[in-house]
Amino acid sequence: MFACPDLHIKITKLKKNSLWKLIGINILLIITITFIGSIWYYYQPELVTTKIGIILTILAMIVFLISYNRQLPLLSKNKTEPNSKEYLKQLIKLKEIQIFQQTTMLSVYFIILSLGIGLYIFESVSKMTITWGVITYVITILWFAINWFYLRPKAIKKQNAKLNKLLVKFKKLNNQMISEVE
Repeated sequence: MFACPDLHIKITKLKKNSLWKLIGINILLIITITFIGSIWYYYQPELVTTKIGIILTILAMIVFLISYNRQLPLLSKNKTEPNSKEYLKQLIKLKEIQIFQQTTMLSVYFIILSLGIGLYIFESVSKMTITWGVITYVITILWFAINWFYLRPKAIKKQNAKLNKLLVKFKKLNNQMISEVE
């Protein structure tokens, strides 16, 4: 039986919000993949670099989705009589998946996506003047830098703060329960 109902409510809310976020990201990336595929189909790029760029961009999104969806079983588990030990195990497992996602998979995603977009825009940039080509690549690199050095760490910090707060409370609760038994 679960000893602390307010923690149960908080973990349920965290799981529900995380599940909705996961569903939203899936929908958004599937729409994006479809859009990118339709660009290839309707505009028939001339250069092989553009085609490779499209493939790499779509591959990056698929790899990200496969990895990100590893959270689904933990977020959709719903037992009627949870106990604090089960929740602690689930939170620790969720934390491990998130750390892997935030470090390894996000790095792989950004590298493949950056390479894909760089190759994709090469065809358009090659038709521009040198000045506009440089401006285009500088803006693209700047956008990736802002995402990597500012937005990504901010999102990771926010995500970790919520989970870490619940982990501390559950560990404290488990330690209290163990002390009471002894």
